[in-house]
Amino acid sequence: MSAEFDQLVAEFQRFEAGIRDADERFAGLDGMRQELTGLRATAASPDGGVTVVTGPGGAVLDVTFTDAALAKGPQALSAALMATLREAVGAAARRQAVIVQEHVGDDGLVEQVLETQAEAFGTSVEELRSKLAEETAPPIAAPEDFSEDRVLRKADAPDPPAAPPASGGSAGDSFLRNLFEEED
Repeated sequence: MSAEFDQLVAEFQRFEAGIRDADERFAGLDGMRQELTGLRATAASPDGGVTVVTGPGGAVLDVTFTDAALAKGPQALSAALMATLREAVGAAARRQAVIVQEHVGDDGLVEQVLETQAEAFGTSVEELRSKLAEETAPPIAAPEDFSEDRVLRKADAPDPPAAPPASGGSAGDSFLRNLFEEED
């Protein structure tokens, strides 16, 4: 009977561990969803005349043209737009793969995306890997600007409350002063 009970306890502990693991994965998936929702990738043509912003799944969020790009004519504009679109959509897909891999743990996902893109874009995996490293590198922090700081507190700190009036004051103050003076 004791062996059966020990076996039931062990099974229950495995079940609890599975539930904890599922809870942790779901918590991570919510974080992944938030990161994917905020995903943005921007690409510009070599001359800067065309800029494309994409979001999750490569959705095109914005396309801008400079006057110089519009003056190049329809063929050149079309070619620049398509190349810039491919770059922005590719960057979004690479970033999306990194986010999913970080949260789900599929170690081969980013490599699969890089290999597929290298074949589709006619480039090398190494070149795409270096682009990915540039795209996902943390931004360099700007040195802290102290020009708006005051000596003892930040400039955006609320001002201290005003001091009460030194003399005079409200009718209530006068009443209380008179009340205490009459008692003496």
